[in-house]
Amino acid sequence: MVVKSKRGRVRYIVFDVPSDLRKDILIREVNSVGPEGLVYVVQCTAGKAMVRCSPKNREETIRIMSQISPSFVSLMTSGTIRKIRERYPELKVPKK
Repeated sequence: MVVKSKRGRVRYIVFDVPSDLRKDILIREVNSVGPEGLVYVVQCTAGKAMVRCSPKNREETIRIMSQISPSFVSLMTSGTIRKIRERYPELKVPKK
């Protein structure tokens, strides 16, 4: 794990998105609307998308996502992926 003091704090935001949306398409859309590198798409599956950003860019990230499509609704913001995956089990990665 990377120590917070080295990489800084991050926020993970879950959005409700269309269930047929693919991660590569969402990445292309995010980079076309906002500055590249501001928002990182962690996961996009089962009608949910999880993105990562810095705490100071949280509102900007939500604005970028709603600019892509007004139907993208922010559901939850957290400092950990674990908390998000506890609340939204469809985002859990299956164990090997």
